[in-house]
Parts: sequence; structure tokens; C-alpha cells
Amino acid sequence: MTNFKELKARVAKFHIGEVVRHRIFPFRGVVFDIDPVFNNTEEWWLSIPEDVRPHKDQPFYHLFAENAENEYVAYVSEQNLLPDDSGVPIRHPQVREVFRKDNRGKFRPRDFVVN
Repeated sequence: MTNFKELKARVAKFHIGEVVRHRIFPFRGVVFDIDPVFNNTEEWWLSIPEDVRPHKDQPFYHLFAENAENEYVAYVSEQNLLPDDSGVPIRHPQVREVFRKDNRGKFRPRDFVVN
């Protein structure tokens, strides 16, 4: 049985559609999904060097990410992200497929029709 006194409410610092950057590595991206705690494989987690390995009990973000050379999908802990307010356009092609920009320049999820 779960001891509810031990559960901590976690509120994600970043939201879907927000542009963020990694605090150590030179990449940034747009958040497209959020896990309230780590939800990847143990192998993936152990592949991160121990001295920079994040805690599992924090939000993890799925990003349409890009660096100077490539576009890709990244999975990043909250502790390693910062807001990106550079204003530099995002070039990742999936961002245009999933999001639209509102009249304030913010990314908002597109409305999808599901069959």
C-alpha cells in the first residue's frame, strides 16, 4: 500500500511548446512531452557518466532538439534545462508538424483529428 505522506507533488518547471536549452551541452529544443519522473530504460540511465547522471525523481522532458549540425529527439532531466530566450528560430522539422505559433510567437500544439 502506498504511503501518501511520502509522495511529493511535482510540478514541471517547463511546459509543452516551450523552447529550452541544455545547461551543459550546446543544444536546445521544443518540449513535446513530459514524464513526471524518469521513464526510460535502466541501460539508458546507466550510460550517463555517474558524475553528471541526473536523479530519477524529477520531471524528464522529450524535446525536438537541435545542435549546430543535427536535429533529433532528446530526453533530458529538468535539472539540466534552462529557458531559451534567444529568439533564434527553431529549425527542427517536426516542430512545424506538431506545433503552430500563436499571435505572441509561442508554440502551441496543433489541433489533430483522431479517427
